[in-house]
Amino acid sequence: MIRRLAQALVLIALSAGFAAAQTKPVLDEVVAVVGNEIILKSELDYQVQLTAYQDKLNADDPSLRKRVLEAMIDDKLILAQAKLDSITVTDEDVNRQLDSRIQNLISQLGSQQKVEQVYGMSINKIKAEFRDEMRKQLIVEKLKQQKFGDLQVSPIEVKQFYETFKDSLPEVPEQVTLSHIFMVPKPSEKAEKEAYDLAESLRDSIKNGASFAELAKKYSQDPGSAASGGDLGWASRGQFVPEFEHAVYALKVGEISPVVKTQFGYHIIQLLGRRGDMVHVRHILIKVPHLPSEDDSIVTVLDTLRYKAMHGESFAKLAMENSQDKDTRALGGDLGTVAIDQLEPSFLKTVNELKVGQISKPAKVQFGNTYGYHIVYLRARIASHKMNLNQDYTRIQNMALQFKQNEAYAKWIAELKKQVYWKIMS
Repeated sequence: MIRRLAQALVLIALSAGFAAAQTKPVLDEVVAVVGNEIILKSELDYQVQLTAYQDKLNADDPSLRKRVLEAMIDDKLILAQAKLDSITVTDEDVNRQLDSRIQNLISQLGSQQKVEQVYGMSINKIKAEFRDEMRKQLIVEKLKQQKFGDLQVSPIEVKQFYETFKDSLPEVPEQVTLSHIFMVPKPSEKAEKEAYDLAESLRDSIKNGASFAELAKKYSQDPGSAASGGDLGWASRGQFVPEFEHAVYALKVGEISPVVKTQFGYHIIQLLGRRGDMVHVRHILIKVPHLPSEDDSIVTVLDTLRYKAMHGESFAKLAMENSQDKDTRALGGDLGTVAIDQLEPSFLKTVNELKVGQISKPAKVQFGNTYGYHIVYLRARIASHKMNLNQDYTRIQNMALQFKQNEAYAKWIAELKKQVYWKIMS
């Protein structure tokens, strides 16, 4: 979990950029041409704003704008070369990356509803809007990986890099080594049954002639589609969670599905149209409510596990037997060593209250579309310090490799600029 949280995008700025992309004027200025690709002023403006936000720079600095445009041209050059080299990525790769970005958005903004409110469209429409751009990004990264992925640095090169740059290397921030046990409250059988029964009754009403759209507007708890009668628009394979997708592709046009359960709740689905692998669907979502008593039950379980760990039982063994974080359960709950500044605020608050060897009380943590509770074990704390080969060899090795890759990349781009037509228009 912490690895994914640490990789989250600067999504407030990204959200603003996505929203702006939906309202940019019809007429736009071309600022550069690279092969068969163009770069629009609106795209450059967005990238400048995003870079300025991420790196805490002045967005009005002409040198920043120049650097960003050069980077965008570089990517277009690589894309042109990738087409010549017949580099492709699969729909599954594109969908997987889009899903990852959406989950990061949800984690940062707090809920799927908030994401859809920010962009003014459903999650599926967001994916459709940015699918082509995501494909291009993945193609560029794939060619970069093929070109530079096998580069390595020797111990001598690492030492030479350190000796050359040691006075300008950044200070290593405080780091912590953590493990956790994560659990998600389960809805009661009564809540499950009530949600299912409501969905089933709505399905029966539709079968008996009631308007699907009107029932969706009145009852659906999907904020991104309820107002439009449950309409999710056109989508391709891979855009829905597996259970929903399996039900959709089993339907004939006009047919209503049985009640379908997913991680979001219970759905009634209607297939409105099909074009090859593309489908047009609408749905009604009934969520299963969580009761405070269910949260209390999970907290009690975690309190018990904390007591056992504090009185001699292996935390790693307890995590392997009980944690519901599939990424760390087999590792005994090991979250690895991470810089303090990479922790999400609520997680940071929990860690800051601990001394080495202590285990936190159960704390609530948001995770994608849901939430859960965890107890956190602080195994080690490494104070901030000036970078050195003894403590930070791996970090310095990575920096040396990045330096070597950057040099090779610059030479490659210079060659591409001789082979592919490009021009800055203004």
